[in-house]
Amino acid sequence: MASLSDGPSVDLTVVVPYFNPGDRLRETIDELLRTLADTGTSFEVIAVSDGSTDGSEQALAGLPGDVVRTVRLQDNIGKGEALRVGFTMGRGRFLGFIDADGDLPPDQVATLAAIAHDPVGPAPDVILGTKRHPASQVVYPPLRRFYSWAWQQLVLALFGLHVRDTQTGLKLVRREVLADVLPRMLEKRFAFDLELLVVANRLGHGRFVEVPVRIRQRFGSTVSPRAAAGMMVDLLAIFYRVRISRYYDRPARRS
Repeated sequence: MASLSDGPSVDLTVVVPYFNPGDRLRETIDELLRTLADTGTSFEVIAVSDGSTDGSEQALAGLPGDVVRTVRLQDNIGKGEALRVGFTMGRGRFLGFIDADGDLPPDQVATLAAIAHDPVGPAPDVILGTKRHPASQVVYPPLRRFYSWAWQQLVLALFGLHVRDTQTGLKLVRREVLADVLPRMLEKRFAFDLELLVVANRLGHGRFVEVPVRIRQRFGSTVSPRAAAGMMVDLLAIFYRVRISRYYDRPARRS
């Protein structure tokens, strides 16, 4: 198993976490590989099945093993855990992820990669796609837009985190930042993104660059009460660890 404390051996690692994505998985990976090849950087893709039961792993057969690595978790633990496993294996100078469902076209990774490897100025700590960027191309129902706005107001009030959108599934993180942040993180599901940004910012890695995104498919107009409740519980757990227990300020856990 690689260690994030080791030096990078490629420019870019992209983790693709997935759970029962069906036919979309291979299409997403193929498009991602074409995009990365056009960037002129060295790269790897790590596809992590979060306990998929639809046989989608078989769609990845035949891909070049020196560029695409596949991992299968036995149980459906959560997107955050799949990302944690993929990041721990990664060899990139920057490590990031994109959702497997293809709603975010993989060609957008090229924009983030160009920012990451721009030789002018200090390297950003985190580059994140955001649906709420003025230049984003998103069909966004009013109710879902309100939920997103309300969530970000809570994030700002509780953590002082000045980002428009913590939850879009497209991010790149500098290796040294991830080595500092990941051992302190606990979230295993969809609050992983929020915890990543909160902890990075708290540890002084606050050079965030937000970029617009395109989303192919129309959002649903509702968010399930169960999902909303789970996100709120996770948000409050992160707040407790930041403001009350000061968990993130302790020395990092090392394997």
